[in-house]
Amino acid sequence: MNYQESELQAKIRQQFDVVTYPRIPVEKSPKDDYESLFIHNLVTPYYLRNQKVIETEGKVILDAGCGSGYKALVLAEANPGAKIVGIDISEKSVELARKRLQYHGFDNAEFHVLPIEELPNLGLEFDYINCDEVLYLLPDIVVGLQAMKSVLKPDGIIRTNLHNSLGRYDYFRVQEVFKIMGLMNENPGEMEMDLARETLAALKDSIILKRQVWRPEEAKDEEWILSNYLLLGDKGFTIPQVFAALKNVDLEFISMVNWRHWEIMDLFKNEDDLPAFLGMSLPEISVEERLHLFELLQPIHRLLDFWCGHPQQGQSFVTVSEWINSDWQKAKVHLHPQLQNSQGREDLINCVNNHKPFEISNYVKLPTLAPIHIDSSIAVCLLPLWDGVCTVESLVERWLKIRPLDPITLESVGQERAGKEVKELLDTLDPFLYVLLER
Repeated sequence: MNYQESELQAKIRQQFDVVTYPRIPVEKSPKDDYESLFIHNLVTPYYLRNQKVIETEGKVILDAGCGSGYKALVLAEANPGAKIVGIDISEKSVELARKRLQYHGFDNAEFHVLPIEELPNLGLEFDYINCDEVLYLLPDIVVGLQAMKSVLKPDGIIRTNLHNSLGRYDYFRVQEVFKIMGLMNENPGEMEMDLARETLAALKDSIILKRQVWRPEEAKDEEWILSNYLLLGDKGFTIPQVFAALKNVDLEFISMVNWRHWEIMDLFKNEDDLPAFLGMSLPEISVEERLHLFELLQPIHRLLDFWCGHPQQGQSFVTVSEWINSDWQKAKVHLHPQLQNSQGREDLINCVNNHKPFEISNYVKLPTLAPIHIDSSIAVCLLPLWDGVCTVESLVERWLKIRPLDPITLESVGQERAGKEVKELLDTLDPFLYVLLER
């Protein structure tokens, strides 16, 4: 592929040479940012696609458009033992990314000044590709997706995203205003940023656009104003455009990254009392149609953030809610790696000792719409998961030892009842990926 940098791409590169993104201090560690680690851990999308837990040791992971390297650092922390490769068109950003990972002791990492379109020139194949906040800046997203697909291993997964033209509509409007004013003709600098701030501040408070986009505190930050008001090359997309692009390059949609926040049924007062047409049609429509309907009804998402991969590479599986006894008998239970932290273990023990509910969603809130609390009396049977994988049978045996008698009747609980209670707990936690169940 013969890549030729356009005038706009040159301006974008220059913009990120001047203000590297993200502007996070090199010494800052993401070790306690469980939410970000959860998203960037290959275990998360791999389990969603295959209901299998994958080991990250020896995997090769690409951060396409790595910027200043903070997301590459997150990828390194989230995927122990993986090799991290980063590329970016900004030489200044690549220098900072290289420095960042060296500072945090990750030697198995390399960085290159390279556009996404030239990925095949690396001569590498990847188990996981992270392309965050970059794809919408390319002249042609199909070319970018094709380049990533060409270096993706057969069972590999791509995480990428695009600005949502519906959810970000007001920011595209304000960008048009500043284009008319000439603030985006060249690489925006201090003067252009000041003019943007002054223009919005001068508008009456009743002006709709000001109400939607003017954030006086955030606008003091150069990175924020350049990423929202004056972002060169910014473009928006809809769900149908995403699926059309994936179809064009023969990639298969896996899931939205924040999948729980795209559930169409959550938009209705009572999902059991829908108008007849909706009640009959919603269960039958495609994933694409459900997501598009959501963005039309509730355009709250700035990003269309999703995972995809080569078609027909996902392993077939039976969902946990449909398991029969024989499935449970041979099942293994993992705690998601991002919950397997010392703070979570300490909090669980504290809740048990003080007879308080354990908020398991406190560490990773992404898959939930509301806090998930577990009665600490049964949550304690999950404690061995902090030490490693367990069988369902071993957790049932532990639960029987913890509560051998019914607290009301003082009769023996028995294997069947204990098994049912543990299964119900695991079945509740599996959709949020707090526990990962393998047959």
